[in-house]
Amino acid sequence: MTTQVLAVDRLDAHIVEHRWAFAAARAQEIDRHWEARRRANPALYDGAVLLGRRVELLNEAGGARVLRMELFETRFSRFLAWRDFGWPDETVYNCFAMPAVRSSDGAYLLGEMGAAHSAAGQLYFPGGTPDPSDILAGGRVDLEGNLIRELAEETGLAAHEGRAAPEWSVVVDRRRVACIKRFDWEAPAAALLARVRSFLAAEQAPELADAHMIGEPAALADSRLPAFMVAYLAEALAGAD
Repeated sequence: MTTQVLAVDRLDAHIVEHRWAFAAARAQEIDRHWEARRRANPALYDGAVLLGRRVELLNEAGGARVLRMELFETRFSRFLAWRDFGWPDETVYNCFAMPAVRSSDGAYLLGEMGAAHSAAGQLYFPGGTPDPSDILAGGRVDLEGNLIRELAEETGLAAHEGRAAPEWSVVVDRRRVACIKRFDWEAPAAALLARVRSFLAAEQAPELADAHMIGEPAALADSRLPAFMVAYLAEALAGAD
């Protein structure tokens, strides 16, 4: 499937009950895969995460574009096997939110995943797979709250310091649904990067190995950037204002 970048006005995510047939049918294979991954990286933790069961783009009265998602709870080992096996169940989506922190001179902040991460070394915006702590009363899943928390935990930046874009950019890349909101900071790239690196240096166990700023399309050739990141940044850097 071609990677798509969609403009969305609002996210509408809710938790649902769902028995994941893939996880049940291939449980023994998944457990063996998890043990192998754990031997290679003992820091991996088999906590609860939320994946998507249904994702649809709706047009509300008045023209607002809403991305509606039904999420269900599973274990990280099940999600990791599904991802590592090449997304064999195409009824499921990896839905997550990320902040695209943009400096005053037009560069974007990326985190280099640390050794404890399941995708160590890759470059992403700060963020993480939603989990049960993101479920609010009534079953709504607070993806923007997840984004704000992950930004602070990984970089030390508070989202309210930046100016949030009113809309979302949703990148659909195979089974990934990356919901990205831009935050404009008044600081230039060098100052923003120095601040984040200072935060990482002070952390006893930082989640990120390093931070980087990308402001030129030539940087998108970096093999550490997954396709959904390249798709978003290609549009963002081409349309920089």
